Amino acid sequence: MKGLRGLLAGVCALALPVHAAALTESDFLDELPVVLTVSRMAQPLQDTPSSVTVIDQDMIRASGYQDIPDLLRLVPGFSVAYTRENTYAVGYHGFADAYSRRFQVLVDGRSIYSPHYGAVDWGTLPLAVEDIERIEVVRGPNAAVYGANAFFAIINIVSRDPTQTRGRLASVMAGEQNMAGAVLRYGGGEDRLRYRLTLSSQHRDRFEKTYFDRTNDRRTDYYERTYTRFFNGRWDYQLTNTDELSAQIGLTGGNWNGGSERHAEESRSSEPLDGHVQLRFARVLSADEGWNVQFSHSYNDNGQANFVAPFASRNYSADIAVHPDLEQWRTQLDFSSTHRLAPALRLAWGGELRHEAVRSLGFYGTRDRQNGTLASLYAHAEWQAGTNWLVQGGAQAGHHYFTGFEVSPRLAVSYRINPRHTLRWAVSRATRSPTFYEHDGNHGFRNLAGEMVDQYVIPSGGLDPETNTSVEMGYLGLWPEWGAQLDLRLYRDHVTDYIGQTSYRLLRSFGAGESYNDKYFQYLNRGTLDVTGLDAQLTWKPHPDFSLHLAQSFAHVDASHDTADDDMPESAPDWTTSVLANWRIGGGFSLSAAVYHTDRMMWLTEGDHTSRYTRADLRLARQFRLDGMEAEWALGVQNVGDDYQEFRRENVFARRAYGSLRLAW
Repeated sequence: MKGLRGLLAGVCALALPVHAAALTESDFLDELPVVLTVSRMAQPLQDTPSSVTVIDQDMIRASGYQDIPDLLRLVPGFSVAYTRENTYAVGYHGFADAYSRRFQVLVDGRSIYSPHYGAVDWGTLPLAVEDIERIEVVRGPNAAVYGANAFFAIINIVSRDPTQTRGRLASVMAGEQNMAGAVLRYGGGEDRLRYRLTLSSQHRDRFEKTYFDRTNDRRTDYYERTYTRFFNGRWDYQLTNTDELSAQIGLTGGNWNGGSERHAEESRSSEPLDGHVQLRFARVLSADEGWNVQFSHSYNDNGQANFVAPFASRNYSADIAVHPDLEQWRTQLDFSSTHRLAPALRLAWGGELRHEAVRSLGFYGTRDRQNGTLASLYAHAEWQAGTNWLVQGGAQAGHHYFTGFEVSPRLAVSYRINPRHTLRWAVSRATRSPTFYEHDGNHGFRNLAGEMVDQYVIPSGGLDPETNTSVEMGYLGLWPEWGAQLDLRLYRDHVTDYIGQTSYRLLRSFGAGESYNDKYFQYLNRGTLDVTGLDAQLTWKPHPDFSLHLAQSFAHVDASHDTADDDMPESAPDWTTSVLANWRIGGGFSLSAAVYHTDRMMWLTEGDHTSRYTRADLRLARQFRLDGMEAEWALGVQNVGDDYQEFRRENVFARRAYGSLRLAW
């Protein structure tokens, strides 16, 4: 254990600025505002080149959320909604659709977005909230370090070290709307080897079954029932006092059902399968020198079965073969290294080699795989230019299989007014390369003879990357005597070569020999957008038994008249607010309340206009000991107010109560 703590201290100390050189091991093991994601170097919040929100274990437990995307409601500027079939839509300052294509999501450094849509498959992520150490959300472009998809933000989910999860844990939850779940975990190991094994089974029905459409004066019954089960394992082996090898494996399966009685053809049933392996070797040579290399491979099958459905146009009718099945692969190799080149200068650099592939007859018109390989290098330097000034800069250069050579630079300057108050100015450029579906999607339907009778998406013919030139000014203030921390970010994102869908209606002929008016879609670069706004984040802990987290955001989107998606300006709610308060009231009891408010907005792609709403959740819990075990029961109510709609008009979220029990021994 002594060697492990020394290694942990060395990893954290590897990149600390010169003025913090006197920190000891206890400083790294206590709660300090130190983050790892922004520049791939450990940095106090005062020194990061972008604003960061940290969602820690206390916030996760107090919120009562059981699904990871819901936790992003606590971050300024994020819009979160459940769509259907165990999928979530997440947006940041607009651009909000079902695919979350414009920010990077990592789990212990492994990218989890899909190469097909660029979506984040939250439903198949094999990670229980009980196994999350913290979530670091970088609010701003970070392509200079993480490349494509780090367009607006980075979400890095850090799992708990096996040394923190020794012993057994059992957790069960049940509630209205068929909310149910169970988690079993075992952590063990001796000396140099530690491991954690987790099994989870979750059941959700999500929304109210009956939706009354006032516009058409009719009632429709919808159903949504999902069962998801996963296994996750992590093994850490300390080879020497400086070297550590870590391995992770995850496997997810389930049965997801959804649809409506009015439109039986929309009834969907899928049995998704998702798996990944991850290996990481880290070496800490000294407090100033270290490097690591990581390999990962992932596979996803959406589990949707092919079927036959009726088709009819003005002059033609036939049965068509529908192929919604989709497979995706990603293999990735990453390297990163940190050095202190001088007492006031340190450097992080590294690179990535990635191969991605997708296969779907329905989406691409062929049973062949769509393949692509990309490579990139990055470097980020931090210079302590005097007592109060910190200058940071770097860039990533890479070659993408669709868009060729790209460079994403960043420059940030921080000024410490005094040890408690810091100002920051930053400018950066980020790119987002098109996904396989945006670039090569050939989505159509054929009759049983194999002849095309309808086409939904045609290939783009070639796309340029989206570009975001971002300017921001930030402020971080600390008031330790009041237990308060305030983070402000004023920003402007200028997006060019926006990739969006445009629809066409033309008289078309297909292999069946029939012609009719047909509407189809194509992705293209069209439009310039400007997003301006202000994020504010306040953390207040005036007493060890009380904490308050407040997140407030204002965003406004201006779009040029030729922008591909007409609804883009409405995709960002003007104001979003979230509040999480937690109070330990004695006797092992704690009471927490979470409030989330969002203004009216338009969800892009398959979404609808949704009205402004305010959601409030309450949770009462008690921690106690039971026959030598650490125990906690909790009672919660989600949405104690009026029903509201999210993503689609028929997605009605009503009040629901739940209970949970957690045992650890």
